[in-house]
This record gives sequence, C-alpha cells and structure tokens, in this order.
Amino acid sequence: MHNSADRQLAENSRAVTVLVITSFIMFLNETLMGVALPTLMAELKITPVTGQWLTTGFLLTMSVVIPITGILIQRVTTKRLYYFAAGTFLIGTALCAFAPSFVFLLIGRIVQAVGTAIISPLLLTVVVTVIPAAVRGRFMGRISAVMSLAPAIGPAVSGLLLSVLGWRALFLVVLPIATVVAILGVVLLRNVGETKPVSIDVLSVVLAALGFSMTVYGLSQLGEAATHQQPIPPWLPILIGVITIALLCARQLRLLRLGKQPLLDLRVFQSRVYRIALAIIGINMMALFAVVILLPIFAVRVLGLEPLQIGLILLPGGILMGVLGLFVGRLVDRFGSRPLLLPGMLTTACALLLLAFVVGENTQGWQLLLTNMLLSFGLGLSFTPLFSAGLGALKSELASYGTAIYSTVQQVAGAAGTAVAVTIYSLVFAAASGDIAGVDPAATASGTATAELLAAEVTAVRAAFLTSSGLALTGFLLALFMRERTQQSS
Repeated sequence: MHNSADRQLAENSRAVTVLVITSFIMFLNETLMGVALPTLMAELKITPVTGQWLTTGFLLTMSVVIPITGILIQRVTTKRLYYFAAGTFLIGTALCAFAPSFVFLLIGRIVQAVGTAIISPLLLTVVVTVIPAAVRGRFMGRISAVMSLAPAIGPAVSGLLLSVLGWRALFLVVLPIATVVAILGVVLLRNVGETKPVSIDVLSVVLAALGFSMTVYGLSQLGEAATHQQPIPPWLPILIGVITIALLCARQLRLLRLGKQPLLDLRVFQSRVYRIALAIIGINMMALFAVVILLPIFAVRVLGLEPLQIGLILLPGGILMGVLGLFVGRLVDRFGSRPLLLPGMLTTACALLLLAFVVGENTQGWQLLLTNMLLSFGLGLSFTPLFSAGLGALKSELASYGTAIYSTVQQVAGAAGTAVAVTIYSLVFAAASGDIAGVDPAATASGTATAELLAAEVTAVRAAFLTSSGLALTGFLLALFMRERTQQSS
C-alpha cells in the first residue's frame, strides 16, 4: 500500500513538473516584450502608443480568459485542456516569429495569451487536487519559484537575444523549447479528477470578459493619464469595469440560488483563510509591480544607469526569490503557513520602507541591489504560504474556481499596482517641480539636469515606495488574523 502511494506521488510529481516547466516558458515569454519595444518600434515603424498594445493586448486577453478557466477545468479533461493551452501558445509563438507586419505580431501575442491564461489556473488546480496536503507546500514552492524567476531573467534574456539575433529570435528560441515540453506533456500528463457536464452561462461570460478587460485597460491607462491627455479618460473604463463586475457577482449569486452552475463559484469566499490570503496576494502583487516599474525609472533618470546595469541590479533579487520558493515550500509542509507568512510580510514592509529612504541623488547601485534582495526575501517567504493556505482551505469541488480567482486577482492587482505607483509618482513630481515630463535621462548623463528636478524625482519615487510600504504593512496586519484550515486530504 505504501509503495503504491509512493508510486502514485512520483507519477503525479512528474506531471506537475511538466506543467511547472510549461508555465515557466509561458511566464518568461510574457516578460520578453518590454525590453524589445524600442527595437520593434524602429523596425516596424510604429508609434510608442501602437507598440504598447503588444503588452496591453496580452494583458487584456489574459484578463478575459482567466475567469473562464474555473468552469473549463470542470468541463474539459486535464490532458485536453493542456493540449489546447500548449497548442495555442505554440501557434501564437509561430505567428509572432514569422509575422510579416505589426498586425500579425499583435494577433500572435493575443493567441499566446490565451494559452498562458489557461496554464496557471490549470497548474494550481492539479497541485491542489492530486498532491497530498502533507507535501503540497513544496510543490507550491516550485510554482512560486517559477513565478519569481521568469520575470527576473526575462529582461536579461530579451536584451541578449535582441543584441545578437534580433527581435524574431525572442520567439524562434522559445518555439522549439516549448514544442519539446508540450511533447513531454503529452507523454507524462494524465487526467485529474472527473469532468462534469456543467453548462456555461453565456451572460456570465460576457460580463466577465467586459468587466475584467475594462478594469485592466483603465488601470493600465491611469498612470499615463497623469502626464498625458488621453482620448478616453481612464476612469470611464474603470467605472464600466467595476459596475460590470458587480453585475457579474450578482449574476453568480442568483445562479447559485437557482441551483445552476455559475461561471465563478463565489462560495470560495465563505472561507476566511481564502479571503485573507487572496487580499494579501493582491497587496504583494501591487507592491512588487510598483518596484518593478519605478526602480528602473529612478535608476535611469536620477542615477543615469543603463538598462543592462538595471537588469543586473534586479536579477539577484529575482533569483533569490525563485530559489527561496523551493525551500520555503518544504518549510510550509513542516511548520505550516503562518510562521513563515508573518516574518515574510513584515520583511516586505520594512524593505519597501528602507527602499524609500535609500533612493537619493547619490544612491549607489549596490544599495539598490541589497535592498531589492531584502524585498525579494520577504516576498519569497510570503507567496508560497499564501498559495498553500488559501487554496488548501477550499473544498476540492471549489479548487478550480479558487485558482481562477487567484490568477484573476494577480492580473488586476498587477495592473492596479502599476497604475497607483505611476500616478503617485507623476502627481508628486508635478507638484514638486511644476513639470510633468520628468527628468530627461540624457540630461542626467550629461550632468545638465537641475538639482530641483532631480530632487523632485527622488521625492516622487520615495512617495510611491512609502505608499507601497503602507500596503505591505496592511498585509502583515491581515496575516495576523489568518488561521490555517486544510479542507482537502490526500
């Protein structure tokens, strides 16, 4: 009996490993485009606003597809859903690699986003379903490692490929690797759980697509609107999105009362642990994106650093967070989530506070590197316990909906974190300097930037980091009220 259980765990572990590797490739691909935008704009002769749609279109597609994955996992077998996700990603990557124009490149990115949106909730659902609670933490640690490592190395990989082979190499290199991993998935992956002939409420799908896409779009435009006039004020799509999401929630509750299948089963929010974990994950994503966006801006405009130097400053923190996830998962299995989550959130808040006072006109690169590593340490201690405790608190039939909502909140919180950070930065800079354009990096490099403008830049970045520190402290206070309750057994 014991040997049979060990063999089953080994088989499940191989399947999860394939999904983790697939997720890593997709997450890495998601981060490659930022560094490549200037090159693409020059070669394809497009404006910055047009080029930004390669990122915005990807995020909007993710925000539309992710909420639907909960019910898709109920209806479609694991293997078929994996085949669709991997196949869609491969088709999108091929379209991007051989795109003759910007339009085809954008279509390819959107197709890629469909596969990427499915794989993350699928991975989490498989782990929660087939991995025993006693060892689930180490598998959640692997997921946290992938989520941390891919964004950390993405800019460096992108910069290297761009400088040596050109922008098409971003996709030509990914394509064969993703193909091999997809083949491994065909061989090693097995179906998990039983499918159910559940119906899909079309009105809920429409409301989810409109609500989340409008919210993410509006948030993505909010920071830009602080410094540039927008044809559509960003509060309008945000308002439409929030109202539509409220209607979506009302629709889901009505379907539950009628005994029908909702698109998003809101019974997941009956779990206090899940609610708190979800809120803290949103807070952490907002804090993380604030640093990812503003630290490079500060380093370029105030310190005059090059993109490669900035990448090297951020890289050790991302690697530390990824490696830490592997060890934290085992500690969660042994001690539970709370003993790791509390010091993790407190470290995150302190690191952001320290970062706010580290930034200055004479800041050294090593100071940013060490402070970012401290922040990464705190986040690395936090993410795995949050995934493990929150999803572990749900009944098995709610797991797929819980993972879909987790992934949706990550997308929305990332967009919100960027919007809040850039808006605070822009407004404080404008108030401190009377200017809204920011410091010209060329002026910093040549030493012609005025002391007043540099001081205003520091003040603006500091204000954003202080706000992020306050958010993280709120997350720590929430963590004090979280008591772990595992609903699912092996």
